[in-house]
Amino acid sequence: MAPYAPDTMPDIAYVNGRWSALEEAVISINDRGFLFGDGVYEVVRVYDGRMFRPDLHLARLARSASHIALDLPLTREDFLTLFEEALRRSGQREAIIYLQVTRGVAPRSHAIPPDLTPSVIVTVRPAPVVTDAVRAAGVAVVTVPDVRWLRCDIKTTAMMGNVLALLATNRAGGFEGIQVRDGLVTEGISTNLFAVFDGVVQTAPEGTALLSGVTRHLVAELARAHPGLREESVSATDLVQADEVFLTSTTKEVVSVVSVDGERIGDGRPGPVAADLHTRLRQQIAEACGLASVGARA
Repeated sequence: MAPYAPDTMPDIAYVNGRWSALEEAVISINDRGFLFGDGVYEVVRVYDGRMFRPDLHLARLARSASHIALDLPLTREDFLTLFEEALRRSGQREAIIYLQVTRGVAPRSHAIPPDLTPSVIVTVRPAPVVTDAVRAAGVAVVTVPDVRWLRCDIKTTAMMGNVLALLATNRAGGFEGIQVRDGLVTEGISTNLFAVFDGVVQTAPEGTALLSGVTRHLVAELARAHPGLREESVSATDLVQADEVFLTSTTKEVVSVVSVDGERIGDGRPGPVAADLHTRLRQQIAEACGLASVGARA
C-alpha cells in the first residue's frame, strides 16, 4: 500500500485496534486511564521518518508497567509494528509517537478488577521543535516546589503535580520549571537537569525521586566518557553557582539554561560542555536513524 499523504491524515490515532483521525478518536468514559490516570506512557521521537531508540522507550514502558502491576497486552515486536503502521498512515517525517497503555475499562472503583483488558492508544503528531535561535540564546528557568508523589520513576499518565508545576512556571514566564524537594533539585517538569562544576557534569542519581529519561541516559553516558560525570543531587542554592546548566529530553534534546530564578548562570550564555554533548548526541541520533546528519531548525 502507498503511504498516506501528510495532508490527508496528519494527526493519527489508534485506539484498541481502530485507526482514525485524531479528532475522531474516543475512549470509554469508564477507562481507568481517564478515571484515575491508571496507566503508563512513552514518547518516541521520529527523525526524517525514522524512530530514535524505540527499544529504550519500550524497555522503560515495561519497567513502568511492572511497577503498577500492569501486564502489557503486546510484545515489543507488536509495539514496533504498531509504531511503523502509525507512521505510514500519518505520513509524518518529523514527529512524536505517543503511546499510552491504561489498565482498561471497568466500573468506577479504586479496586482493580481481575482480568481487565488494557487499552492501547497511539497518536502521531508533528514534533515540537526548539529552534536554533532559542538554543543559541539559552533559556530562563524557574524553580518550583516538587509536590509530586513518591514514585516519580514510573512514567504514569497521572501527572497533576507536573500540570500544577507548569502552571506556576508559565505564570512566572519560565521556559521550564525546575522541581525542588527538600532543598535538592530533582528534575524539570518534562526534562532532566544537568549542571557543570569545574568541568565535571553533575546530575541527580536515578531513583524514585525522578524519571530517568532516555536522553538523560544517553547524555550521561557521553558525559561519563568526557568530560566526566558525577551522579549526585544538586542543591537549589548551589545550582546558581554552576558554570553551566542544561536540560535534556526526547523532544528538546539538549538545551542550555542561562538563568535560574533571574540569577545568571556562568556568563549568561550557553556553555561549551552542553554544546559538545549536544553535538555528540546528534551524531548518535544520525547514526541510529541512518541519516547523514540531524539538521538545524530555524
